[in-house]
Order: sequence, then structure tokens, then C-alpha cells
Amino acid sequence: MPQLNLLVIRTQNPEALKQQYEELGFQFHHHKHGKGPFHYAHEEKNFVLEIYPLKKSQEIADDSLRLGFSIEKLENTVETLRQTNWRIISEVQDSEWEKFAIIQDLDGRKVELKEV
Repeated sequence: MPQLNLLVIRTQNPEALKQQYEELGFQFHHHKHGKGPFHYAHEEKNFVLEIYPLKKSQEIADDSLRLGFSIEKLENTVETLRQTNWRIISEVQDSEWEKFAIIQDLDGRKVELKEV
């Protein structure tokens, strides 16, 4: 079965978006591959999350992509995020499958947080 191992998101302000995702616990490093642009990368076992600047042909970031991350202490995390620039779209709630909340990043992408 295929597994997701790389996710690249683009933004007009990579530094601000990096800082926002660090509030979820990601740890980014500055990267550059060959003649490509400087970007940020979070690397762990089988997954890399990269934050790139917009392509020259892009004027705005794609906000139709929806992300999902499993985290510990969901309620505590959402409370902490209230004091940041994350927008809380859906408060912590229980479904028949999981406890989750939905937040929105600076570019308008919705991010579903699921409690592990």
C-alpha cells in the first residue's frame, strides 16, 4: 500500500508559515537543493513536510488543500493555539471514529488535528 512520504506547501511568506507550523510541534531546517529556492523542511522517519515560497507563476497560495495530523493532548493544543495566529474553525469534538478539531493556517488551508 502506498504511504505519503512528502508534502510540499507553498506560501507567500515562508517564515511566518514555518513559525505557525512550529506551534504544532514541527521542527524545520533551512534547505536548498541545487538551483532551487531556499525553503524549510521538517524531516522524520518516513515523512517530510516542506514549506516553499510561491512559484513565480503563483499570486496566492492554494487554500484548497486540507491537511491532517495526529497529535497528543488535543484539547491542550487547541487552547494554546488560541493565543496564536491559528484560526480555530471547529472546536474539539468527538465523532464516532475520533476526537478532532479543525484549524486554519495563514494561507487559509484547513488542518484537521486528531488526538492519538
